[in-house]
Amino acid sequence: MTFNDNARIDTGKVQRRRGGRVAAIGGGGALVVIAVALLSQFLGVDLTPIAQTVGLGGQSSSEQIAPLENCETGADANANDECRMAAAADSLDVFWADQFESGYRAPGVILYSGSTDSACGTASAAIGPFYCPSDESIYLDTAFFATLRSDFGATAGPLAQMYVLAHEWGHHVSNLTGDMQRADRGSGPASGSVRLELQADCYAGAWVGEASTVTDANGQAFMRPVTADEIADAMNAAASIGDDYIQQRSGGQVNPEGFTHGTSEQRQRWFQTGYREGVAACGTFDVSAGSL
Repeated sequence: MTFNDNARIDTGKVQRRRGGRVAAIGGGGALVVIAVALLSQFLGVDLTPIAQTVGLGGQSSSEQIAPLENCETGADANANDECRMAAAADSLDVFWADQFESGYRAPGVILYSGSTDSACGTASAAIGPFYCPSDESIYLDTAFFATLRSDFGATAGPLAQMYVLAHEWGHHVSNLTGDMQRADRGSGPASGSVRLELQADCYAGAWVGEASTVTDANGQAFMRPVTADEIADAMNAAASIGDDYIQQRSGGQVNPEGFTHGTSEQRQRWFQTGYREGVAACGTFDVSAGSL
């Protein structure tokens, strides 16, 4: 999904952190990083402490908050991953503010390199993007998109990248509505964890379905209408992080009792549900196990 070249980006909705800890990975450590990332990915829970217990924590260095440079227009967003995240955050914020009669507040969006601190622990490129409810912020290192391609076999094109951010924004919405508090952190095909993840997928799809109608401060639509190829890109990402796919790719058998995110088919289907039917159709906590 591409931005209109002359759309204006409000980069004040994201924070760019530079410096900080950089994880040192060697030998078999890379395999552990992949395993932890598979478990953490899109869960909304930071599992960095697990990586640190096996010696993957980095050394501390100074960290600076730096402005996003050369990220002013949709053309910039089309050319640069960080600018794309800033533009998507701008659009997501406008979209979700319109969905709430009251009580909406935007999440923080932290773009970083290597690792940084969050109220939920250390955010790390090895862990992948996550939402921290304690500080209501999304943490994302855009280097993760290369990891999606190299380690998970995803295409990770522009819409897939924005799906990642929109999914984490969906967790923030679930936190605001109270659905996150309804979710137990157990596992299983109908667990609260699965319902929470599928709801975030549905919310991401709902935004994509309306994104070409969301406008910047000057009334210019942020994005052009989505294409079939772009939807296929997002569906590829959803399939690449389904529980069944991850279990199989890790060399194991499919074990539904270990599901925490939903199958590839479920993640694709709930994204499509949001895309076609909108936010009101995302009541994953209100359907039976057989309808998930």
